[in-house]
Amino acid sequence: MADRNPDDPRAGSSGGAEEPLGSSGEGAPEPVAERSGPGASSSGADAAGSARTGAATGVLDRYFKISERGSSLSRELRGGLVTFVTVAYIIVLNPLILGSYSADSPTAKRDVLGHVLTVPQVAASTALVAGVMTLLFGLVANYPFAIAAGLGINTLLAVTIAQQVSWPEAMGLVVVDGLVILVLVATGFRTAVFNAVPPELKAAIAVGIGLFISFVGLVDAGFVRRLPDAANTTVPVGLGIDGSIASWPTAVFAFGLVLTGILVARKVRGGILIAIVINTVVAIVVEALVHAGPSEGTDPHGWNLGYPAPPAEIFGLPDLSLVGDISFGAWTRLPALAAAMLVFTLVLANFFDAMGTMTGLGKEAGLADRKGNLPGIGKALAVEGVGAVAGGVGSASSNTVFVESASGIAEGARTGLANVVTGLLFLAAMFFTPLYSVIPVEAAAPALVVVGAMMLGQIRDVDLSDFAKALPAFLTIVVMPFTYSIANGIGVGFICYVLLHAATGRVRQVHPLMWVVSAAFVLYFAADPVSALFA
Repeated sequence: MADRNPDDPRAGSSGGAEEPLGSSGEGAPEPVAERSGPGASSSGADAAGSARTGAATGVLDRYFKISERGSSLSRELRGGLVTFVTVAYIIVLNPLILGSYSADSPTAKRDVLGHVLTVPQVAASTALVAGVMTLLFGLVANYPFAIAAGLGINTLLAVTIAQQVSWPEAMGLVVVDGLVILVLVATGFRTAVFNAVPPELKAAIAVGIGLFISFVGLVDAGFVRRLPDAANTTVPVGLGIDGSIASWPTAVFAFGLVLTGILVARKVRGGILIAIVINTVVAIVVEALVHAGPSEGTDPHGWNLGYPAPPAEIFGLPDLSLVGDISFGAWTRLPALAAAMLVFTLVLANFFDAMGTMTGLGKEAGLADRKGNLPGIGKALAVEGVGAVAGGVGSASSNTVFVESASGIAEGARTGLANVVTGLLFLAAMFFTPLYSVIPVEAAAPALVVVGAMMLGQIRDVDLSDFAKALPAFLTIVVMPFTYSIANGIGVGFICYVLLHAATGRVRQVHPLMWVVSAAFVLYFAADPVSALFA
């Protein structure tokens, strides 16, 4: 990726130089002089067609501020496609977290009433809500940040909340979570908190997100694996299988990582997308030769998500029967305080997961100012809050900004036009899920690792010589990947920052809202024992 100043809103992409819209390159066509005589009609038609094309391009340029942000139409289209490829795994993963292939399966994820959500239902709802919200975010907020069902919150629903209420009631709590966030946005509180975070913590959040998405890529590809509980070791994770790359899918990932690194280092235009396509072809060839098969959560030698083989069918009608299947009965099934604690947990996770992700993505795209603030952040936070409501209504879990959008940003995406591309592809995925599933996660994961490496450069904005700033930044960075949660990293960093500045006589340097938020995080981390007191 070419070196650039993260505070320059016109920073370029990792690819080669491209002319922005409105220039002599990709912009509006040059005027064509009028002619008479033979062929004039044809030329006139061509000129009219060119004028219409130029006008349409000009409208896009003005609405999305493409040239203003130093981007181009091709970058936005390419970036939106790359973001979809790296984010679309959620269409496969979210149904596996929330749903079950069969209601008769002993491992089916049942709610308190014994009901289950089926994988096809959740897959269709996941793609629908992600498509609508990503489009809305691009059109309203004008940022290239894709929105989809948030990881972590869906697990919280499946493992904790659905054990206490029914699935419709759990989704009703998600809707309440979104409504609370919208109230916080409307009052200006959410924007105020966003702007109250000191620049060094915003930089640390960006770096932590980089490590987090790199770790996600390494784990999803099987390069890093959790060790069995029975293993005679105190090491929680290890390399591959028994310390070696012993599966073909992981070997494909390793090849893709090297390939992606080479293309990006050589500043090949569209390098990340090219690498994903080549790696998918390699995966298909490898599977045809070795027959590794799908992992299905049991075979460590198989493909984790997505299966690189021609699908049995390409097209299928989506099952949208879960849309609108919500209930607010949790407030009568549970004690009011217990239900309120569940909502509080959802709100805090949503609130800061999105804030941290937007901070990191905005800095990486060069769209943030010198304090790390994003222009028009209020609109972005409002649409993200709507994502929580929409996720609950669609029974897809709360939708939030996806950190993997950094892959599209690395390809040059700087505006909401990239989101339009990603959103349309999500909507199309409802009908073409079998075709999409051909791309294994091992083919897309290298992009996450490479993008994570790109985001590491934000550490230069942290004053490491001041330990009262260095330690909170460090904890923010490492807690994100170590706990698999952006919100956890932000919470630990905030609390540490407030305490260290208070202990070193710098209370006045801490914004009052940082104290409020840190206190909320203390309650967040102690949610289970606090709930137990009132059970």
